[in-house]
Amino acid sequence: MASGWASDDAVNQQIEGTIADAIENARRRLKQSSSTANFCIECGDPIPEARKLALAGVQYCINCQQEIDKQLAKTTALYNRRGSKDSQLR
Repeated sequence: MASGWASDDAVNQQIEGTIADAIENARRRLKQSSSTANFCIECGDPIPEARKLALAGVQYCINCQQEIDKQLAKTTALYNRRGSKDSQLR
């Protein structure tokens, strides 16, 4: 029986693929910074002890990390794996 272009569970496969990509990206970023810094490598402010205990390998203060996350969100925007016309027109 022909089911068209996509399999019956294509949407679930797309969701799982997006989640797997996000997890791999997070793991890659964790591997890049394994040692904890006492001072932010961006601005030089001291990193709070609670932050160092909560996040192993932290390199940035909260303010600098927020700015980095904003820039990262712009460069790693999510995309539609289906490529439907509706999503391309938005």
